[in-house]
Amino acid sequence: HTEDELSRSSHSNAGKSLVNGIKTNPASNSPKSGLPVPMGPPVYVDLAYIPNHCSGKNTDPEFFKRVRASYYVVSGNDAANGEPSRAVLDALLEGKSQWGENLQVTLIPTHDTEVTREWYQQTHEKQQELNIMVLASSSTVVMQDESFPACKIEF
Repeated sequence: HTEDELSRSSHSNAGKSLVNGIKTNPASNSPKSGLPVPMGPPVYVDLAYIPNHCSGKNTDPEFFKRVRASYYVVSGNDAANGEPSRAVLDALLEGKSQWGENLQVTLIPTHDTEVTREWYQQTHEKQQELNIMVLASSSTVVMQDESFPACKIEF
């Protein structure tokens, strides 16, 4: 390559950044900006933390189609900011329904919120159909003089 070609190629990437590993234009703040997501096989993991405190800003059914976890941690306790997002919880159901295999999935909410309680009650049959178990976020461990919220995960 000539010096001019190298200079042009480095400038062509100057205004781009990575969002979830995908090059994006900084004018777009969202990976849902219409850019094609490269196709590939799903990724299987033991534990996945749902991004952005379970906000609907960057997690959709495509996330759950491609990131297949035995356990998903759902954080978020800020109803004013839409956390956790009902749309994200529904996206889990939609994404998992397209897996084509009935692997057990456990959803671990870190907070007991009205959104997660309502979602659990309204979609309980669908959860059972898809082999999704939701752990009670009010689980506690009591040790001598103290008690604290806890969740046991076995691999």
